[in-house]
Amino acid sequence: MKLHKVRTYKSAEHLAREDQLAWKFAAMAADDVPLDDDVVEMIGNRIIDNASVAAASLMRRPVVSARMQALAHPYKRGATVFGLPADQRVSPEWAAWANGVAVRELDFHDTFLAADYSHPADNIPSMLAVAQHCGLNGSALARGIATGYEIQVNLVKGICLHEFKIDHIAHLGPSAAAGIGTMLGLSTEQIYQAIQQGLHTTTTTRQSRKGEISSWKAYAPAFAGKMAVEALDRIMRGEGAPSPAWEGEDGFIAWLLGGPKAEYFVPVPEIGERKRAIMDTYTKEHSAEYQSQALIDLARRMRSSVKDFSKIASIVLHTSHHTHYVIGTGANDPQKMDPNASRETLDHSIMYIFAVALEDGTWHHEHSYAPERAKRPETIALWHKVSTVEDPAWTKRYHSHDPNEKAFGARVVITMQDGSVIEDELALADAHPLGARPFKRADYVRKFRTLAEGIIGQQEQDRFIKTVERLTELTADELAGLNITALPGKCEPGKAHGIFDWQG
Repeated sequence: MKLHKVRTYKSAEHLAREDQLAWKFAAMAADDVPLDDDVVEMIGNRIIDNASVAAASLMRRPVVSARMQALAHPYKRGATVFGLPADQRVSPEWAAWANGVAVRELDFHDTFLAADYSHPADNIPSMLAVAQHCGLNGSALARGIATGYEIQVNLVKGICLHEFKIDHIAHLGPSAAAGIGTMLGLSTEQIYQAIQQGLHTTTTTRQSRKGEISSWKAYAPAFAGKMAVEALDRIMRGEGAPSPAWEGEDGFIAWLLGGPKAEYFVPVPEIGERKRAIMDTYTKEHSAEYQSQALIDLARRMRSSVKDFSKIASIVLHTSHHTHYVIGTGANDPQKMDPNASRETLDHSIMYIFAVALEDGTWHHEHSYAPERAKRPETIALWHKVSTVEDPAWTKRYHSHDPNEKAFGARVVITMQDGSVIEDELALADAHPLGARPFKRADYVRKFRTLAEGIIGQQEQDRFIKTVERLTELTADELAGLNITALPGKCEPGKAHGIFDWQG
């Protein structure tokens, strides 16, 4: 692994293509190195994980809307849509759209946090769609996914977007485009152009995750995946991209990030080096923003020490800068304390999440966010006693490059009305690779079966798991069936009509 320095270059300066970040990534993407066995297993875990959360979200309104949009674009080859029969196909960019929304809707799949943050499994829906449409096999899909993870994880390590209020899908567009290029066996030149188009077309603001958070939070990564598919289609027809996308005088770094004098250092694997970035990522046991994971586990642990929740005077979470300012009271978002807030907003309120986890001793992807749950008077009273403060020690651990030090937890101080104090801390979620109960294949399968219960039939669940277990051996015909079909009545069409299915 080599650190590549990235900065702005004036138009009059010469920056050879081979020295540009997009070219470095493209060369790595075109490098057909073997995949390690543990990487292949983890790719399968993340495919299962995506299907789990997609199954649980099939009848949620944003997912239904995206699916209906996709169904307005049937295609004779095409790709499958989660929940629908495998022989019902749509154009691949629209399958990437529909499946991407289903995967992200519950904010319940894998994560990677460093200088920025991400959900790297957002790469998978667009790659699966293209693989099915183009008749690729399981080995090609696995290689593409490994590339997508490699680029997104290393961008997240090297370039902070949220500091400048840019949404993190700006790292997803390039990674998905590169992964698709790997799958298709494209040249370095073609992937180079696609990566830059992926960046150029998916740069949006962080308002997606601020204030009144809407369903666009789920749509944003799907949009990046859809743009990546379309970028590859244009590139394969001979079109180009704005170059250099990151380093240009009027480019990404100069005007959207740190400015013309800023420097970033992005890790890029050497040619011939194995792609292992997926092993640095981790999934969620609980349906909540990742920095909530350890705090939910900690709340479950601390609740037995609180005899009467009504006697609590205050709860202070001493945590990292990111947790405090993004999902804590440092965000200064009144919506995070509002019992009428959307699920998307409550998912980004550690005050709400900790209060409910403390009261219930558990966390559920639906019940914990239900309007009637959020409006309980005793919950509102407890919720409004929770605050966050930044602790430099936790911020340092959040940004550490040492996996043994890196952590996303907090120290919690509960002060009772009589002045007594209950205090505890937890650095890592139980399911984290270094946590108390690291997730293994059996845990991913259990999560899938739990979330798919009553939605995906038992026989279909078994078929899907067996298919994933043979991932790199799958033929093109077998990969075409890598889908989850819902039970009758569990994946009904939506009632609202848009432009594509207008009946007027």
